[in-house]
Amino acid sequence: MVEGVPFSRPVMAPEATTGVARVLRSGWVTTGPECAAFEDELAAWLGVRNAVTVSSCTAAIELSLRGLHLDAGSRVLVPAITFCGAVEAVAHAGLVPVVADVEPDTGQVSARTCAAAAHEAGGVHAMLALHYAGEPAPVPELADAAGVDLDHVVEDAAHALGTRTAGGFVGRTSRATCFSFYATKNLPIGEGGLVTTEDDDFAAWLRTARLHGMTSDAWRRYLPGGSWRYSVLEAGLKANLSDVHAAVGRAQLRHLDGWQARRRQIAGRYQAALQDVPGLGLPQEPAEGSHAWHLYVVRVRPDYGLHRDDLSRLLAERQIGTSVHFIPLHHLPRYRTVAWLPSSGLPGADAVFEEILSLPLHQGLTDAEVDTVVEALVTARPRARYLEV
Repeated sequence: MVEGVPFSRPVMAPEATTGVARVLRSGWVTTGPECAAFEDELAAWLGVRNAVTVSSCTAAIELSLRGLHLDAGSRVLVPAITFCGAVEAVAHAGLVPVVADVEPDTGQVSARTCAAAAHEAGGVHAMLALHYAGEPAPVPELADAAGVDLDHVVEDAAHALGTRTAGGFVGRTSRATCFSFYATKNLPIGEGGLVTTEDDDFAAWLRTARLHGMTSDAWRRYLPGGSWRYSVLEAGLKANLSDVHAAVGRAQLRHLDGWQARRRQIAGRYQAALQDVPGLGLPQEPAEGSHAWHLYVVRVRPDYGLHRDDLSRLLAERQIGTSVHFIPLHHLPRYRTVAWLPSSGLPGADAVFEEILSLPLHQGLTDAEVDTVVEALVTARPRARYLEV
């Protein structure tokens, strides 16, 4: 039997070491030709017109929102259950997060909840749409319900590299789509992010804004024959990716199709083994498109016989890592002051938060490790009833 199962374990392609060594020998390690090549390869893989590398998905979201050039204090619709960093990016951009509740059965916003939040807030100027866990969100439908043009939608696709809608990979529906290369993600680099857009002018703005707003980056200034001159037309961020990270990313990208297939296998193994366990709600494939299976999130319902927190502790005792994605925004004191919250509260998010639990899912997970997690979930129910007695 497997002794322990970590929640995530980054898999690094053997070619990554070769790529990093190549960059280190080149004499140029920050944003340069390796990033440009990585952008081209990612754009081709996703089938998008423009891909711009940045330092993180959080930076990608902030830059994309800044690129909309909204007035300070403009309202941006966000889901109640999302990563705090995404909403912090809204605040850092000088905008106000307007929190929409999620549906208690899906854990995600719907046209109904988006319309309700936008109406009570007096309208919103933009939307941050989340593809939660790797499941495609109906972005056009949500935007229409909120009264937002797709040109004013930024998609948080940190979980969604490889997610498909009916029209292809996520990455070209709205003004900007933001991806993550954090160590736990489907394409793990360690750190890094990406913005995709079909708007050439927007892409050009992002390339300038990610380097302080300077009109010429260091690579081009320091090339033989280059000029040291540059200008700054508006505020930017220090949010560029290094060529070292890009070299790792290029090596990882060669394996992404196989890794995605392995994630689907793991999700299928969980589905088959857990579908008859009373009290466990399982994620499902979407009716249209396909799930990227970044996360495998179960619902620990009352008839399971054990609260989610107690189950998480029992799994931890067996050295099985789990997580919760995510703590609702209104449970975090920071966002009770900087975000707009509905007067009726967020009952859907409260209900969902009590039940969600993310199980181990990564491309390096073995069948034996999946079976260890399954066995622990199955045997926890009898133990739960014993503890109640």
